Amino acid sequence: MSHQSVMRELILLAALLAAATPAQKPVSIFNGRDLSGWQAPEPNPYWRVENGVLIGENDEKKKGHVLRTEKSYKDFVLELDVRWSGEIDSGVMLRKPEIQLQFGISRSLKVDMTGAFYVGKYPEEGRTKDLDKTFKPNDWNRFKLEARGETFTVWCNGKQVSQFKDAKYAEAAPIGLQIHPGLTMKVEYRNIKLRALDKPEAPK
Repeated sequence: MSHQSVMRELILLAALLAAATPAQKPVSIFNGRDLSGWQAPEPNPYWRVENGVLIGENDEKKKGHVLRTEKSYKDFVLELDVRWSGEIDSGVMLRKPEIQLQFGISRSLKVDMTGAFYVGKYPEEGRTKDLDKTFKPNDWNRFKLEARGETFTVWCNGKQVSQFKDAKYAEAAPIGLQIHPGLTMKVEYRNIKLRALDKPEAPK
């Protein structure tokens, strides 16, 4: 067999092996019972678990908090149900430098920016489109966030509502859920699942 034939056989074998490797399945990163796998503060007046729901609520001093995973992630697909009523400012924090998927009313703009990306400002290209056609106020909404390379995409109840691209936000980091300081607020999360598109980094 010629050298070229051997190389073709090796390339074909590699392709077959890659095709046979199953895609990594989504895993629950919130077990519905406690805060295992998350960096909970001590003491913890902010976060509690009731009936399979992760509840975030500000303390009396309205200090706010970000509950972060113990592991760091770079490329991933995150799906979660979120519910709130009244005014909140919450969201999902990811990558380093930090980028945020916003839930609720922006404290700076005084406008509901749910589904948009925040990077110290709300870039126009990362704002939501037609969110009102799929979002259910005062009810559970299923959000999917994909971080893949320099592209960040969000779906709400199965419909894409925003996308943002920027190569600056490139490093792996823990995933965080936010309680914004300065306001009385309550937000609920459940069914938090993550499919890593690369190997997650263990806690340092």
